[in-house]
Amino acid sequence: MLVCLGATAAQALLGRSFRVSTMRGQLIANDRVPHVLATVHPSSILRQPSSADRRAEMAKFTADLEIVAGVLYGRAEAAGRRSSAAR
Repeated sequence: MLVCLGATAAQALLGRSFRVSTMRGQLIANDRVPHVLATVHPSSILRQPSSADRRAEMAKFTADLEIVAGVLYGRAEAAGRRSSAAR
């Protein structure tokens, strides 16, 4: 399991066309590791303009990490929530 935090990390591994804004939280098959998941960099949460926006982004970030935990701990219900085909 590899977790990419932010667009720079994700694009370095998954290609320049990868967009965290539209593809975050998806499990992606990769020839290097069984699963890759990209999400926002935590600093982007802090840069949100309002506390409501920060809370909403933190909830999305937490949901992304719950998917990772589901994969690592074998919880199919968490891991299977969002997945994508091999790239």
